[in-house]
Amino acid sequence: MQDRKIVALLEAQPSMQEITVRGWVRSFRNDRFIALNDGSTINNIQCVIEPENHDRDLLDQINVAAAVAVTGTLVESQGKGQRVELQATKVEILGTADPEDVAKTILSPKRHKLDTLREQAHLRVRTNTFGAVMRVRAILSYAVHKYFNEKGFYQAHTPIITGSDAEGAGEMFRLSTLDPKNPPLTDDGEIDYGKDFFGKESNLTVSGQLEAETYAMGLGQVYTFGPTFRAENSNTSRHLAEFWMIEPEVAFADLDANMDLGEDFIKYVIQYALEHCADDIAFLEQRLVNEDKQKPQADRSPMPLREKLEFVLKNNFKRVSYTEAIDILRNSKPNKKKKFQYLIEEWGADLQSEHERYLVEKHFECPVILFDYPKNIKAFYMRLNDKDDQGRETVRAMDILFPGIGEIAGGSQREERYDVLKEKMDAMGIPEEELWWYLDMRRFGSVVHSGFGLGFERLVMFVTGMGNVRDVIPYPRTPGNAAF
Repeated sequence: MQDRKIVALLEAQPSMQEITVRGWVRSFRNDRFIALNDGSTINNIQCVIEPENHDRDLLDQINVAAAVAVTGTLVESQGKGQRVELQATKVEILGTADPEDVAKTILSPKRHKLDTLREQAHLRVRTNTFGAVMRVRAILSYAVHKYFNEKGFYQAHTPIITGSDAEGAGEMFRLSTLDPKNPPLTDDGEIDYGKDFFGKESNLTVSGQLEAETYAMGLGQVYTFGPTFRAENSNTSRHLAEFWMIEPEVAFADLDANMDLGEDFIKYVIQYALEHCADDIAFLEQRLVNEDKQKPQADRSPMPLREKLEFVLKNNFKRVSYTEAIDILRNSKPNKKKKFQYLIEEWGADLQSEHERYLVEKHFECPVILFDYPKNIKAFYMRLNDKDDQGRETVRAMDILFPGIGEIAGGSQREERYDVLKEKMDAMGIPEEELWWYLDMRRFGSVVHSGFGLGFERLVMFVTGMGNVRDVIPYPRTPGNAAF
């Protein structure tokens, strides 16, 4: 006798070999038909029992959400809806679930709103929707590592605790072991972080990029895949305070090579998910269809989920300079008719999600990579271009824009020139003593190098069709919420 996963059983041929399957009851009909799910697939296996062969006490414990072990043989199904079923000879209760308690939770067999599911995040993975989303997330995570491994990248585990602000934005979570009620003070009355655990101010990282760059300078091509943190007070469907970032860094690669890498990587992981999560994506597609029926026509998805994913795979990403994009947006109908929340009036504007989505969904109707952004709206480490014919300064930055999402990845060719980088840091008020090592790296065989960061949750949102980033991570961390 052997234990089997339901995902494998549903593909297996009928056999007289006795097997055991363990899972949670999704339904129990007529004291005879148990729909069992073990989390390995969106699909349940039907287990058929003969009620007269079991005690009434046991039958009364086969309730929704109860955990059971069913032993029997796999046979060809006599009913509709499944190819095979388990003809049970033995049922063992592994964990009970009181129907009255279940009725008060999202485990009850009825439709629940997504915000209700978030309130019971410890249980929501037991629902069809979140089981599907989290399996897709796991497969995408595996595909990330598989892609970079096949391409000869080395994973670099960059620190989560850092003393530097990679983005220069200052929106970081501070770490301290000092007594918050009575911290040590300097002679100037400031908190004396010299007496803190690390001997200086420290934070949770916003990016592993800077450290990854140093490893690319020794290993050639590396990537990070880890948690990052932003203390940004954004209560939107696209922002989290804690999320996962994928950040490749490649030596001897310019911006064109970086754009090639970004497009190839994204297409690879989407293709992998389509091939290995077919049932889950089909379920999520139907969920979207049902959800769209409740929306006005203008708010419905322009194409079904799988068609949208195939669309990305079949189309080359359109590469457009920021300057060209600004001209398109400035002359667009939404801008002229003041439909944009943020009107585009002049070169140098920082593009918002509404602008990015217009370019992708309305103008080009395909994924877009914008490049060569104004220097003043981008980070200090991006390589400075020569001034254009109008004297404007841009950097070798890129953003990859997707339908329904806007920016899904952002990167650049990094500034490899010591003097230029030092001058930019001085101009932006970035203390040299904080990032001396990053600057110092430019003194020892500095070369052209590039990389990008891709927010993993936004990728999962795109592949699953979920509309809120809080629904693609197990336990979302947002302003005012650190539950579970």
